[in-house]
Amino acid sequence: MAEEAKNSGVNDAVVAAQSHSADGAAVGTAVLSSDAVQNPGLPPHRERVTDLDPKKAKRAERTVYTLFYISIVGSLGAVLAYMFFPIETGELLAVRLHTMFVGIAMALALLAVGIGAVHWGKALMADHESIDERHPVPSNQETREDAAEVFTLADKESGFSRRSLVRNSLIGALIAFPLPGITLMRSLAPQDRDPVQLLKHTMWDKGIRLARDPSGVAIKASDVTIGSAFHVIPETLTHEEFSKLSLEERGGSENFLDAKAKAIVLLMRLDQSQLKELPDRKDWSYDGIVAYSKVCTHVGCPVALYEQHTHHLLCPCHQSQFDVSEHAKVVFGPAKRPLPQLPITVDKDGYLIAQSDFHEPVGPSFWERLK
Repeated sequence: MAEEAKNSGVNDAVVAAQSHSADGAAVGTAVLSSDAVQNPGLPPHRERVTDLDPKKAKRAERTVYTLFYISIVGSLGAVLAYMFFPIETGELLAVRLHTMFVGIAMALALLAVGIGAVHWGKALMADHESIDERHPVPSNQETREDAAEVFTLADKESGFSRRSLVRNSLIGALIAFPLPGITLMRSLAPQDRDPVQLLKHTMWDKGIRLARDPSGVAIKASDVTIGSAFHVIPETLTHEEFSKLSLEERGGSENFLDAKAKAIVLLMRLDQSQLKELPDRKDWSYDGIVAYSKVCTHVGCPVALYEQHTHHLLCPCHQSQFDVSEHAKVVFGPAKRPLPQLPITVDKDGYLIAQSDFHEPVGPSFWERLK
């Protein structure tokens, strides 16, 4: 072929030289090397002691369901520890005992059910090697039937239906395990008070002056300039004054921080022409000064970031945004209702005062709310 190309006078003809290697195969031909690594295959299967000795299998079964029963005891023990070691007194020893016994019981419940499940899989479930072949993503009727057969086989191999003590003890452990968490969640709500009433009433009342947080210095309307933002508390919310007030005057809060958390307010001043007030709230502001609860209506984070040009308040926790120029309506984020507005005016000395308490519960939305 090379000679023909040469005789034809074609200078740019491509000549494929064909040579051979030492073993006679043409160069470029795939040749399996004689010293390639061989597939070792699967190692010989080793029977477990529970596969060889029925007595040891029975002993392993007893160990598994005993661990599940211990988990049940731990879960119930956490509930009992929560009940018999209360922390309402606030004493340090009571808190330590409560934390220790509840923690030990919950750790026992989780550890026992975990060890039991692992021991069940290692000692009792079927022990053999298998290969799962890949299949197309869409499943046809035959594949679904095969899947059902796999579940049936898995039930047979694990002994879930056959080993009733193991199965029932596991179900009992899984049912009992969430009980401590459900019990502990009960402490998140007041035990003897209506949460609607607790959040609806704060320390704000008619005539109470708005004061800076945390100094308690009263604020005059002339102090609030356009674009400024003040963190505000009731003037009566000081440690000295708080101890003298009745429970009703405290807004239903028994301690100082709870009262402050409900009553905290953000005060801002806008150009009067930029306010879009509802007809029934025309007198809730004073000369462009508005006051809104600082507690986000999503999960109660402090809404403290004010953007002057857009008049937006931003909650830093989950990015809810409220438009101050339009009764703090939600413009972005997971919050579902506007911030409650505090009606304000001025007294004869020019100090900003509250006209009343909030007209709706402050804080996060919850199902007991009336509106």
